[in-house]
Amino acid sequence: MDYIQAILIAIVEGLTEYLPVSSTAHMIFTSSFFGIQEDDFVKLFQVSIQFGAILAVVVLYWRKFFDFSKLSFYLKLACAVIPALVLGKLFDDKIEAVLGDPIPIAIVLIIGGIILLFIDGRFNHPTVANEEDITVKKAVAIGFWQCLAMMPGTSRSAASIIGGMQQGLTRETAAEFSFFLAVPTMLAVTTYSLFLKTYEASQLKGYELLTQSSDNLKLFVVGNIVAFIVAVIAIKFFIGIIKKYGFKPWGYYRIIAGVALLIYFSLNR
Repeated sequence: MDYIQAILIAIVEGLTEYLPVSSTAHMIFTSSFFGIQEDDFVKLFQVSIQFGAILAVVVLYWRKFFDFSKLSFYLKLACAVIPALVLGKLFDDKIEAVLGDPIPIAIVLIIGGIILLFIDGRFNHPTVANEEDITVKKAVAIGFWQCLAMMPGTSRSAASIIGGMQQGLTRETAAEFSFFLAVPTMLAVTTYSLFLKTYEASQLKGYELLTQSSDNLKLFVVGNIVAFIVAVIAIKFFIGIIKKYGFKPWGYYRIIAGVALLIYFSLNR
């Protein structure tokens, strides 16, 4: 993977991580379309540049993240992330197996798009408009909803936002809580990928892959910087769209993108 390819993947990650369109699916499709070889380092890179996207949320919502007078905020996030930590560890190998085939991922994109077309009408009587009113019980429920994103193509953002709306949160509050929840979730995934996971082909851990060559480390740094900058823009853009139009635009996008990708990969198998 060269620098241009790394920047392209990082742009895709930054654009899609917090949108209900599945960043994993888009990075897989981008890698395939541009002929990027799917080796251990590319797999690590696609996960590790989430660190840049994490920083985007922390910077944009720094007052919330560093307000240590409200310990309930951290408690809710800690409780909400537990389901993903447990189930993610249990199903890690199965998730890896699905990532190798873009066809089912494209199908999930389409199905998710159809669901998004009807979400606004289904959960249209919210009772929770502020993060402070989210109970620990609701936070845990949202955490279980987030686990649906373990199926590549589902979208962590979409799953957790829909879960929030199902728990009575307004669209904006559900979206913001999804952003907050992304921080411990993706931090855990990135830490696991870098320090605990052993990659099959090389039998190296993530940090060993990064330090294997200076080029790998430079690609990691460049990718995270690009992902951070693009994610800041994407988060602001998404909040504006969801306030004004709801989820239908993203539903139509997923359906169109899913159909196009399904045709493309079916013809190029």
